[in-house]
Amino acid sequence: GSHDSFSYWVDEKSPVGPDQATAIKRLAKISLVKKIMKKWSVTQNLTFKEQLEGGIRYFDLRVSSKPGEIGQEIYFIHGLFGIKVWDGLMEINTFLEQHPKEVIFLDFNHFYAMDDSHHFFLINRIRSAFGSKLCCVECVEYVTLQYMWEKKHQVLIFYHYPLYREFPFLWPGNKMPAPWANTTNVHKLLQFLETTLEERSRYGTFHVSQAILTPRVKTIARHLIRGLKNTLVHRNLPMILNWVKAQKPGVMGVNIITSDFVELVDFAATVIALNDLLLEEDDSSS
Repeated sequence: GSHDSFSYWVDEKSPVGPDQATAIKRLAKISLVKKIMKKWSVTQNLTFKEQLEGGIRYFDLRVSSKPGEIGQEIYFIHGLFGIKVWDGLMEINTFLEQHPKEVIFLDFNHFYAMDDSHHFFLINRIRSAFGSKLCCVECVEYVTLQYMWEKKHQVLIFYHYPLYREFPFLWPGNKMPAPWANTTNVHKLLQFLETTLEERSRYGTFHVSQAILTPRVKTIARHLIRGLKNTLVHRNLPMILNWVKAQKPGVMGVNIITSDFVELVDFAATVIALNDLLLEEDDSSS
């Protein structure tokens, strides 16, 4: 999985997003501030298509309306506005059309400046984009690849807003817990990932291990110009990757692992290779 999956492009010319504090919005009237914000808002280099081609199958999505804009268009957001959600869904759907056995998870987990009418607009967009590819809510344990292939489903949508109850193809957010370490310290992060795996629900939910470091205000103040990638990610990714390599998938093991800048190391290939351990278990048990 990728963290803030859509943030490969953010619009420096747009207003600062409603996910930001009032003080930041005031500061952002200075043009240099937006350039700096961009360095800390971008957490991926690859487009949806490139991420999909690289093996990413779980997408972490934050969305917002543009306050003051006429209509109900919804955009991806991380500090600054990204592309229209519709354009991203179309890009993903094109990949699925070309790869009918691939299955993806879209996790809509943060909503900003959206009332119910915006949600209905977005949900209809999702339905228009994917149609019969959408997998309705089911007992998690039943949803095998075989099940998806038989039904010709390719998309699971997780929707962290009460309206999910009105649509059978929206999975509740609590089926996709993604505990967040909120630390700049890689040792604390790895300890957190271990602890949350031990506490993982045995049945009935998926589980996201967020292998990401989060800058604090003082981190950004100290390293303004360097940005997220050069300050936190480059230096710590090898250690995070070593933790991933040591994991086991399965009931009490890792399930979905997300990272920033997924192409900087062999992140996707390393996570995908963990599945071989499940195949080895199957072979030994049979």
